[in-house]
Amino acid sequence: MARQIKFVIYSSFFLLMSLSPFAKANCEKHFVNIIEDICWDCIFPITIGNINIISSDYPDTDNPKVLFESCKIGGSFVPRVGLNIGFWEPFAMTDVTPDPYCMVNLGFSMDVGNAGRGGKQARDPVDSGAFYYVHWYKFPLIFLLNLITSIGCMQDGDFDIAYLTELDPTWNDDEVAFVLNPEATLFGNPIAQAACAADAVKAQIGLPIDQLFWCIGTQGGMYPLTGRVFDEKGSIHAALLLSERMDFKMHRQMLIEDSSPDPGKNIGVMGFDGPICTQHFAPIMPKSRYRYQMVNMASAADKCYQFGHDVIPWESGKNTPSSGNCFGFLISKKRNCTFL
Repeated sequence: MARQIKFVIYSSFFLLMSLSPFAKANCEKHFVNIIEDICWDCIFPITIGNINIISSDYPDTDNPKVLFESCKIGGSFVPRVGLNIGFWEPFAMTDVTPDPYCMVNLGFSMDVGNAGRGGKQARDPVDSGAFYYVHWYKFPLIFLLNLITSIGCMQDGDFDIAYLTELDPTWNDDEVAFVLNPEATLFGNPIAQAACAADAVKAQIGLPIDQLFWCIGTQGGMYPLTGRVFDEKGSIHAALLLSERMDFKMHRQMLIEDSSPDPGKNIGVMGFDGPICTQHFAPIMPKSRYRYQMVNMASAADKCYQFGHDVIPWESGKNTPSSGNCFGFLISKKRNCTFL
C-alpha cells in the first residue's frame, strides 16, 4: 500500500508542475494515464517453462524447457525451488523532444537555462536530418501496482528519471560517442547495411534478428549512439529510432540487465553464464526481447510492436501540428525469472 500512496504523491506533484508558469509554450506534454494509456495485453503471453499459460498473438522469445529452478536467495546456502515464468514487463518510458528538459511523459518542463549542452540544435536547411533529446524513466509498473509478489520477477524501486541526454556530452557529438561504440566503423559500409533488409522484414512478421545488432528493423541503423537522425523519414519514425537507440546505449553503459535463459544464444555476440534466477549485463542489446507502444502525445494503447517494426500501420493521426514533435513511448522487455 505504501508504494501505491507514494506513486499517487509523485503523480500529483508532476500534475502541479505541469501548471507551472515556467513551462515552455512549445513543450507539449501529458502525464501518462496508467489505466487508459497502457496496453495491458502487451504483457502476454505468460509462460511456465515453455508452456503458454495465457496465450497471445504477439511473437515471443524462447523460454526455458524446464518448469522448475532452484535459486539461492540473499546469499543463503540453501536453495529454494520455484517456477520458471516468462512475461513481458513494462519497465521504462522515454521522452523524445527537440526542446531540452521538456518532460513529455511527466507533463511539465524545466527551465534550467543553458545547462543542457547548448540547448536546441539547429537544423541545416539542406539536410533531411534532425536532432532530439531523449529522457529515460525507470517505470516499474508491475512493482508499483503490486501485481507480482516475487521480487526477482520484476524491476523494483520507485518511478524515477534515470537519464537525461541534455547532461550527456556524447549525445550531440558523434566523435565523443565513438568512445562508447568503436565498432560502429565496421558497419558503415553497403554490405553491412544491406543485411539490415533481412532484419526489417523479420521485424514485420516476428522478432528482429539479434545477430544483426547494428540494425533496428525499418528504423534503419543503430549507430551512432547520439541524438542525430541523418535521414528523418518522419518525426514518429525518428522518435522511435532514438528510443530504441537509447535502450541500446543504456545496455552499453551497463545500466540495464537482461534475463534471457540462454543469453549466449539470444545476444548472438557475447555470452554469459548463469541460472535463470539471476540477471546479467548485456552490452549488446538483445532487441528481440523488447516491445514498444506510443503513450504521448497521442496514446496507442490498443497494441504494441516489437523493436524494428514499421510505424506506418499505426502512426496515422498521432502527430498533429500542435504536438511540437514531442513524443513518449512505453518500453516493455521480456522477463524470464524463477517465481519463488
